[in-house]
Amino acid sequence: MATPERPDVKLVPVPSTNIIPERDVDKEPILEARNLGIDFGGLVAVDKFDMAIGRTEIAGLIGPNGAGKTTVFNLFTKVYQPTRGSILLDGRDIQNMTTVQVNRAGIARTFQNIRLFGNLSVEDNVKLGLHNQINYGMWTGILRLPGYWKSEKLMHERAMELLSIFDMQRYASHRAGSLPYGAQRRLEIVRALATNPSLLLLDEPAAGMNPSETAELMKNIVKVRDTFKIAILLIEHDMNLVMGICEGICVLNFGKIIAKGTPSQIQNNPEVIEAYLGKKKEG
Repeated sequence: MATPERPDVKLVPVPSTNIIPERDVDKEPILEARNLGIDFGGLVAVDKFDMAIGRTEIAGLIGPNGAGKTTVFNLFTKVYQPTRGSILLDGRDIQNMTTVQVNRAGIARTFQNIRLFGNLSVEDNVKLGLHNQINYGMWTGILRLPGYWKSEKLMHERAMELLSIFDMQRYASHRAGSLPYGAQRRLEIVRALATNPSLLLLDEPAAGMNPSETAELMKNIVKVRDTFKIAILLIEHDMNLVMGICEGICVLNFGKIIAKGTPSQIQNNPEVIEAYLGKKKEG
């Protein structure tokens, strides 16, 4: 499968145990997790999780099934409250924030399972992502005053602009649930971008895609990063995708980090190989 060119990126330490791309080192990481952990009863689901994401980095979070990857996403978006540790978003501790507040502060995400409003139009799904940019009051909306129509016009223009990134503007009036699977995945990303994030979390974006759809997705992820100048963190099992576009990769196993580094460093790490393939029998 053809993959987009990914230039080699040098990763450098930041003032902690974390690493980010060298081009971002003069700026504060968009997100930094320090000693993050969560317990469910007596089960330690994630422990001593440290990670930084540069402001324009495409980063990967990988690991075997059940390693705790989606739990980390849920911690970042405050679906779960951490048992210990801290999360800094653009240098600000988000400990007391709710999921909605974290989204407004700059984190958007997609999910393993598609969560579109299937009976709404493609455009209306994108407009839902623009909810935090509505600037008219309840009565203005109920009475359809001029402020309502002005805001609706701006949201329509913004929705079409976002859809055009993935060449989906022609589907604007289509029912979201009628789109092909790959197009629904792209629509989820567009809706997340509508919230104007500084960090986009993609949870298995290539799940269920064929090789040509995955190759297109890789190009689109890079395009999103370059167009919006944002950071992207993805969970993914497709190693061609991960190794093809991710700059820094963090490997999780049984809730703990076992490796961090560039794609080539991760591919050649014995502990990572053992986690995925199992330990070789001696003799």
